[in-house]
Amino acid sequence: MTKAYFVRYPSRIEDLKTPHLINRELPYEVVKEVILAAIDYENFVTDMVADRQFLEDNAALCSEGNPMKCLFIHQRGKKDGVLAVPDPKHTCFVRWAAYIAAAE
Repeated sequence: MTKAYFVRYPSRIEDLKTPHLINRELPYEVVKEVILAAIDYENFVTDMVADRQFLEDNAALCSEGNPMKCLFIHQRGKKDGVLAVPDPKHTCFVRWAAYIAAAE
């Protein structure tokens, strides 16, 4: 199963790109892909604490656990992006997120 390093309540994409131990990575399952225009993706990754309608719209599909059931959010035409699990009480906000680099 594919694994990623998830960060609780991240603020920016840089919070997700930190060195970490491999044993801190969690298995995940992508339940839906969310493709954003370049400006919308940039807004999302530079301010993850803002409320996002696309998170709220898809929150019922997601859950934390083993595996993390998450959205794969990326820019149109790009392979890298962010895995996100919305907060269960405030579904328009990110609770858990992980960065996924594009495969070479």
